[in-house]
Amino acid sequence: MVPVHGASEWESVEGEDVLPPAAGPLGCLVGGMIPLALVVLLILIHAVARSVHFPAEEAASQVGAVSGTHLSEASPLAPFFTPEVQYWAPKIVRWARKYDLDPNLVATVMQIESCGDPQATSVAGARGLFQVMPYHFAPGEDPYQPQTNARRGLAYLRQMLHRAQGDVGLALAMYNGGPAVQTLAPAYWPAETQRYVAWGAGIYADARAGRKKSPTLQRWLAAGGRSLCRRAHRRLGLP
Repeated sequence: MVPVHGASEWESVEGEDVLPPAAGPLGCLVGGMIPLALVVLLILIHAVARSVHFPAEEAASQVGAVSGTHLSEASPLAPFFTPEVQYWAPKIVRWARKYDLDPNLVATVMQIESCGDPQATSVAGARGLFQVMPYHFAPGEDPYQPQTNARRGLAYLRQMLHRAQGDVGLALAMYNGGPAVQTLAPAYWPAETQRYVAWGAGIYADARAGRKKSPTLQRWLAAGGRSLCRRAHRRLGLP
């Protein structure tokens, strides 16, 4: 995933006889049109580059968008989280207090990871409410047990938030893609991580803003999250 740069390298050549002498009005006209055509071409290339790399730019815009906040100040869960996540609201608040996290951040991660399905399993092998990889668990631990999954997942989220110095967008990127993404510009993050940050940071920003509805969450549901929530709904036995 190499970004397209909207700039070109130009070589300068010394010497008075590099360019032929002007050949009257026609020569001046042609000589003036060539640089103009190059300028137009560069503008078009830059515009295409911006459209091609929009997901990376959207992810980059979320890095640093929410930072420097004291996340231990518990806030009530935003009303727009789906019923499957609201089902866990009392535990989310309790877990958030234990790991010094904003409950709305905990709810956001649960929303886009499992939609509240404690038995969720990804194709990569991540498990449970917070989609924790098996190597984070101690021998004998049940990764699908909600309390155990929350302990491992939220301790890791808190660690990533600390590494990101409170930058929620970057912490979410590391939660999804591993600590190594911290050394990369957002344009070089895996496409999945770019989408993850765009969804997660957008939903969390809506929650922090006190919105009753989250346009970002609605887009996430339309993009495939709704099927995840239907499975969680059945698993939890909700009406």
